[in-house]
Amino acid sequence: MPANLTPEYRQAEEKFRQAKTNEEKLAALEEMLAVIPKHKGTEHMQGDIKRRIAKLRDLMEQRITHGKRASNLYNVEKEGGGQVVLIGPPNAGKSKILSRLTNAQPEIGDYPYTTQKPIPGMMEYEDVKFQIVDMPPITEEFTEPWMVAIGRNADGLLLVFDVSSDLVLDEVEMVLGVVRRYRLEPYGYDRPVPRDETGLIVPRKSILVANKMDLPKSRENLEVIRDLYQSRFPIVPVSAQTGEGLEELKHQIFRMMDVVRVYTKVPGKPPDLDVPYVVPRGSTVMDLAMTIHKEVAQKLKYARIWGLGKYDGQMVSREHVLDDRDIIELHSA
Repeated sequence: MPANLTPEYRQAEEKFRQAKTNEEKLAALEEMLAVIPKHKGTEHMQGDIKRRIAKLRDLMEQRITHGKRASNLYNVEKEGGGQVVLIGPPNAGKSKILSRLTNAQPEIGDYPYTTQKPIPGMMEYEDVKFQIVDMPPITEEFTEPWMVAIGRNADGLLLVFDVSSDLVLDEVEMVLGVVRRYRLEPYGYDRPVPRDETGLIVPRKSILVANKMDLPKSRENLEVIRDLYQSRFPIVPVSAQTGEGLEELKHQIFRMMDVVRVYTKVPGKPPDLDVPYVVPRGSTVMDLAMTIHKEVAQKLKYARIWGLGKYDGQMVSREHVLDDRDIIELHSA
């Protein structure tokens, strides 16, 4: 049976021939697998491409494991008030969401595996910035340990799915199953933390993002998703294409991060209200001082506070718990 290869496949094959690095070769191979016609005449070719992908990934994994420089190849240093990682299957629209939420400009394609490595961007919500990180897609065949490891290290997850797809339910179960095999357990940020008797599973606060609400079948499928998963996750319907729901998603991310904004002032001067310090909810005056600088914490004696429900300049101890939008004046010994 003839293969009847398409121009798109020939173009991807030429990219592979011209590729000089392992990363470029891997991207080309995965594009070849994505666009190759799926029929009996190409079964052998598909198998060969999959074997080459697996071999190349093994080689790259060894490089990551054994070289100090390579071991940090995919490390994403946290910035802002918290790090949120996008996780989902191919073609869920994660890259489009990243580009709409942040200043990042990832490559966006209609074929799977456009994203090959972590791509961070900074999302602004009111006067706080959060880091949003796009990731390669999760699949049964090609999910690598480092991909899920970044999710385990994050402060929160966005589980992104194409809610217009007939396969969306299978994709949700696939993604949740794959990441759990790598010891990551997403759970709704406003739900109880799941218990794990083994101590091996890492729970992470999550939001389920029902993307592509502008497409047919999305409304119908959303109701099914809600019936099955609303008890486990907050569900935010969005369209990265039209912008529908993105402001609500930002608000939900802020809630998930569970942080407070604290502004500082120097005695005798007005407070700096432009850029707050962002600390976890429950943080104390001492925690804030440590965030500013270790020496500030060592010399801290007490603080004065301005905020909702407090009288202006009220003296508080180092153990005082901070509230959102408090203004703090630190006093040293």
